[in-house]
Amino acid sequence: QVQLVESGGGLVQPGGSLRLSCAASGSIFSISAMGWYRQAPGKQRELVAVIARYGGSTYADSVKGRFTISRDNARNTVYLQMNSLKPEDTAVYYCEAQIQRPFREYEDEYWGQGTQVTVSS
Repeated sequence: QVQLVESGGGLVQPGGSLRLSCAASGSIFSISAMGWYRQAPGKQRELVAVIARYGGSTYADSVKGRFTISRDNARNTVYLQMNSLKPEDTAVYYCEAQIQRPFREYEDEYWGQGTQVTVSS
């Protein structure tokens, strides 16, 4: 089995910072892309940022210049550093990973359980 566990969410004032972490564990052969998505109440889930195994990354326009995605391949962990947070960043944040398990020739998509980020004064 494979599990993704997120941490680091919480309540922060506008202009503040948070760092999210997501660690993958279990029966893992390799991980290619890892990413962060978010879903605000009444809205569809949207991509925040994604990072390839060796570092290439893509960001949603709404977070460019404020959020930074990074990963530690040795720890199977992806991070999201969020600075200059705005109330509109309030959402449940989910991590996602494309994981190849041992003895399989394809990747499966896995999701974390989500962590709440609330930006409010």
